[in-house]
Amino acid sequence: MSLALLFAGPLAGLLAGPALAEITVQHARGQTVLPAVPKKVVVFDLAALDTLDALGVPVFGVPGGAKPPSLAQYNDSRYRRMGTLWEPDYEAINAAEPDLIVVGGRSGPRYEALSKMAPTIDLSSDAADPLGSELRNIRALARLFGKEAQAEERIARIQAGLAAIQAKAGQAGTALFVLSTGGRLSAFGPGSRFGLIHGVLGFRPASRDLGAGIHGQPISFEFIAKTNPDWLFVLDRDSAIGTQGQPARQLLDNELVRQTNAWRKGQVVYVDAASWYLAAGGLRALQTTIDQIAAALDGAR
Repeated sequence: MSLALLFAGPLAGLLAGPALAEITVQHARGQTVLPAVPKKVVVFDLAALDTLDALGVPVFGVPGGAKPPSLAQYNDSRYRRMGTLWEPDYEAINAAEPDLIVVGGRSGPRYEALSKMAPTIDLSSDAADPLGSELRNIRALARLFGKEAQAEERIARIQAGLAAIQAKAGQAGTALFVLSTGGRLSAFGPGSRFGLIHGVLGFRPASRDLGAGIHGQPISFEFIAKTNPDWLFVLDRDSAIGTQGQPARQLLDNELVRQTNAWRKGQVVYVDAASWYLAAGGLRALQTTIDQIAAALDGAR
């Protein structure tokens, strides 16, 4: 019997190996079934990009615009520009024929349109369970690309740091989280966009009058002085997105804020703006967030 006939017979299926199994990814919009591990990935979510980069997963296309310093390499010509987080370039995406599109947060509203062009997953976080949903998103990406071991090792480190913070935060006094932009201030309470400082990390809120809105509540220096937090966490949005504006450190250095317990105790923390604002919920961003808050607590007077 010739070799050609032999390989055309019953052994042919064995030599070809088993068929690739479909992969089901659970996400904020339900589930998406992929025929195989995607090779050409377009990402419209900086948290997902942060996670994929930390796990060593290559991507094909990314949005233009501001990115954390750790993701600055995605601004060069090796990566295809696919529009912005708010306005994808549908023509460029269609021409690229990606195996997977990832949206989340700012790009989440484009899910329906993008899912008609290629398999799409929405990794938006859940405001009711921010950390839990962010860890689920990290695990979903890790499982999809066979990076479970690497992800779990890093998640274990995050959870250990979180436990150490929680053991101290409840006894550390009250906290107020504010965002500065364009010379203005907004405060965020429990259940808000930056409510992780209270609901997950465990700091007691300095004010119970703040709503849970995504944009926070406009406040004055008098409000900060009146609430008199023991800890003041500050996010400088202008520095995160690379726009010119009065730096938060300069804005808050005034007579009213200097009267607060937070200022007098040296407990004004200028959080890593990129990790909190641009790539919040990404694997590397979460670690940066935990490490910075833990270091602040360790250095408390």
